[in-house]
Amino acid sequence: MIKFFINIILFLFVANSHINAQDAIPDYQTIEIFSKKLNEKRVITIWTPEHYSTTPHNYPVLYMLDGGINEDFPHLANTIAHLIKTDQIIPIILVGIENTERRRDLTGFTQVKKDKKIAPKVGGSSHFRSFIADELIPLINQKYKTNARRGIIGESVAGLFVIETLLDQPDLFDDYIAFDPSLWWNNQFLVKKSTNKLNFSENRILRLWFAGSSTSDINPYTQQLAQNLKNQPNSNLVWQYSDEPHEKHNTIFRATKEKALRWTFKK
Repeated sequence: MIKFFINIILFLFVANSHINAQDAIPDYQTIEIFSKKLNEKRVITIWTPEHYSTTPHNYPVLYMLDGGINEDFPHLANTIAHLIKTDQIIPIILVGIENTERRRDLTGFTQVKKDKKIAPKVGGSSHFRSFIADELIPLINQKYKTNARRGIIGESVAGLFVIETLLDQPDLFDDYIAFDPSLWWNNQFLVKKSTNKLNFSENRILRLWFAGSSTSDINPYTQQLAQNLKNQPNSNLVWQYSDEPHEKHNTIFRATKEKALRWTFKK
């Protein structure tokens, strides 16, 4: 019962736990798209690197969950801008997906009754992934100078969605970044699934960076995921696990985001 209430707290508050009134708002563009997959309007926030409009280059795209201008988008865009300016990572485009029903979109199915009490609607991740794959990515490719490389980044239940996407639809992205993924969901279903042979395209190299804080119902499962990946190496998956025992659930994103971005998009 105690663990259940801890999980409720994480779900209810983590989406806003990184917002800081001191975060500078970067230059950005906004697109509104009506999703037929979700039957609702979605707001998309886009940041492009300096000199984007004056260069002929096409850029990788990093898709960001919890990516509204009043969510985590400003501080991540500012971090990316700094890392590009200091020549620590390659230039990329950041595409933030603003939330509507966060816990609905970012969770997969569950057979655990306590999981279902966290929100009125859960288990919509497959529909949300279809929105990203079939509606959002084609729109961004149409409107912006993109190349074939794309990644996804998320924390907590958004990190759960990142790991689920890697296991269920690995070819959707090249780069996967997950901070403190809520792998306890559905009785650790994804951790158990990762013990099976992971089937990735033979002609594609995928990259996974994930981190676990000291949070008691997070750390054991991120460590187990790392062990499962180590037990069955796959030449098409390059991965890095960052164990962060000095970080809490609400600090790990800001504390390790530069480390994650440098590993993923290093020059």
